[in-house]
Amino acid sequence: MKEIYRFSTQSNLREWRIVNDGVMGGISRSNLLMTSEGHGQFSGHVSLANNGGFASIQLNQSTTIPDETKYIFLRVKGDGKHYEFRLKNDLYQSVSYVHPFKTSGEWETIRLAIGEFYPQYFGQKLNRPNFNFKNIEQISFLISNKKEEDFKLLIDGISMN
Repeated sequence: MKEIYRFSTQSNLREWRIVNDGVMGGISRSNLLMTSEGHGQFSGHVSLANNGGFASIQLNQSTTIPDETKYIFLRVKGDGKHYEFRLKNDLYQSVSYVHPFKTSGEWETIRLAIGEFYPQYFGQKLNRPNFNFKNIEQISFLISNKKEEDFKLLIDGISMN
């Protein structure tokens, strides 16, 4: 198992960037906090006002993907809502490679097949091959369920195998 990122009380949360729908005029809000147990807590409120509807956190971090790697594992505790985990192989590309996942409300390890991350641009799935690169330059979590809602996602770590 190769670690991509692990939250701990020593984590520098300033490495992560919050990107909400305000970039398009929306008013959703979110934050990333450290819990006393050393988990990242991505939480906030998604609003549909002003053509909004999403909240996200991003981390720019270069990671090489070993050839034998098939899956990304998320150790999370969600709120029963749907989220997306997103990859970019180049910081300057506009396309994100997306894999949706649903949380159960309990701590769980979610397994996402790397080959199932599909290309998306501004919420539209593209007719291009799925993620098939040898490196990751950016990872992100996003919530965008087409409804107004509060959310909370606890993140322990992200790894691959």
